[in-house]
Amino acid sequence: MGEATQKLVALLDLEKLDTDLFRGQQPETIRQRVYGGQVAAQALIAASRTVDEGFHVHSLHSYFLLPGDYNVPIIYDVERIRDGKSFATRRVLARQHGRPIYYQSLNFQRHEEGLEHEDVMPEVKPPEEGLDLMQLMAERGTDDGLSKEWAALDVRWLGSSAYGLDPDPMHPAKAQVWIRVDGRLSDDPMEHLATFTYASDVSLLGATLAAHPEHGPQKVQMASLDHTIWFHRPFRADEWWLYDQWSPSASGGRGLALGRVFTQDGTLVATVAQEGLIRPSR
Repeated sequence: MGEATQKLVALLDLEKLDTDLFRGQQPETIRQRVYGGQVAAQALIAASRTVDEGFHVHSLHSYFLLPGDYNVPIIYDVERIRDGKSFATRRVLARQHGRPIYYQSLNFQRHEEGLEHEDVMPEVKPPEEGLDLMQLMAERGTDDGLSKEWAALDVRWLGSSAYGLDPDPMHPAKAQVWIRVDGRLSDDPMEHLATFTYASDVSLLGATLAAHPEHGPQKVQMASLDHTIWFHRPFRADEWWLYDQWSPSASGGRGLALGRVFTQDGTLVATVAQEGLIRPSR
C-alpha cells in the first residue's frame, strides 16, 4: 500500500468520542471546501460502527447542506433509527462550528439469497487505454489541488459525449471512466466500501456538462447537493471498476447524474445518483 493510500485509509478511520459520536480528521490541502466524497465516506464509517456484526450496508442517501471547513475536524453524530432482524437503519448528522453540514441515512441488511438479474456492461476500452484524469486536469488548468487530495485514486478517463464517445441519441450527456484505489487494501469489506464511496464523487457531476462543452468546469459553479449509492454486490475498490455515467436532465441551475458501476468481469456492483449545482458563471 502506497503512502497516499495509507493516508486515505487513515483519513477514513474515525476517532470515537462517545457512544454513537465520532470525529473525522482532515487531509492536508490547499482547497477551500471539503471534498464531498470524504464526508460521505466518513459518515458511512461512523454508521457502520453502530450496527451488529453480520449487517452490511446496501444503500445510503445524503444531502450536502453547507460547505465543509478543512481547518477543523468534522463531528459525526449517529442516530439509531431501527434495529430489526433483517434490516437496520441509521441516520448520521455531520457538524462543524456547531452547524449541520451534511446528513446521511443508511440501511443495512443481513445477507440472504434472492432473485438475481443485472444490466450488461457496455463495451468499452480497457483501463490501460484511458487517459490519466489527474494529468488531464493539470493540462486544462482545472486541478485546484485535487490531484494531491485524490492521489490515492487511479482514474482513467475514456471519454464523454463532448469528447471521445460516439453520439447516443437516447443519452445526450454521457461519460465513462475506470477507477481503482491505487494500492492494495486489506480484506476488510468496509475499507473497500468506504474508499469506493470516497471515489464515487470524483467525476459524477461532471457528466452533466457532457452535453454542454461550451461550459467547462472553469465556467460553471459546481457543488454536490445530494448523493445516493445502492450497493448490489461485494467487490474490491482496489481493482478496476467502470463508472458508466449519464445525465438524464439539467434544469434550474441543477444537473442530475446517474452512474452504473461494473467490475472488469462485467458484474454490476453498485448504482450511484447525484444532483448538483451547475450554475453558469455570470
